[in-house]
Amino acid sequence: MVSLNSKRRSGTEFLLGCGVVGPLLFIVVFLIEGATRPGYIAWQTDVSYLALSNQGWEQIANFLVCGSLCIAFAVGLRQIWPSGRASVWGPLLIGLFGLGLLIAGVFVADPGGGYPPGAPINGSPQTLHGWVHGLNGAVLFNVVLPAACFVLSRRFAADPQNRRWATYSWVTGALILLISVVSTIALPFAEKAGFPVVDGLIQRVLIIMGWGWVALTALRLLRQERKAVIGQNLSPQAFKAGAE
Repeated sequence: MVSLNSKRRSGTEFLLGCGVVGPLLFIVVFLIEGATRPGYIAWQTDVSYLALSNQGWEQIANFLVCGSLCIAFAVGLRQIWPSGRASVWGPLLIGLFGLGLLIAGVFVADPGGGYPPGAPINGSPQTLHGWVHGLNGAVLFNVVLPAACFVLSRRFAADPQNRRWATYSWVTGALILLISVVSTIALPFAEKAGFPVVDGLIQRVLIIMGWGWVALTALRLLRQERKAVIGQNLSPQAFKAGAE
């Protein structure tokens, strides 16, 4: 029985660890790609356009790997939160976040943002997969990710040890929603007025905020789970069970 419980805990810790690795790996990869890809201007062009050209497979793989790891994190989250606030909607929204990344990897954006070189700066979707990618991104940034922050914030707020994390989660969700909505409305007017195109810069800020929150939250929950396991192992009942 002890061995079975140990295996289950190890499996849960592995799933929570996926939530740490996936988003951080995603950030590192797109930052390196954006800095080294010929003809790509990071502050001007969205991350999604890295999935184009003969090196596009790198960003496609980045979407797919991160999405898969975030879905694994959602499974782990459900295991440590079998009941209570956010026990259903928390894992579900994290899972939808991962699914959105898988969709972004399968349905690649149409050329735009000046990439590949020669593509229009303000190009609109021209194909079915381009439209799917665009709509999926809008839902991901404006609905799924902020909602995940708000829902998990409710769970953290119920625990005195996690109330600061509840505030961090809520503020992160609010900032992502605010920046995303305001930039979507304001950037086209700013560009028409002659201001530099900074779509890529703003999206990178949003990604680092959102993906960083997922990774840090997963890391916090992983540490708490390990502390709980250590506490159980050191309890008198555990010693008694081991002696038997």
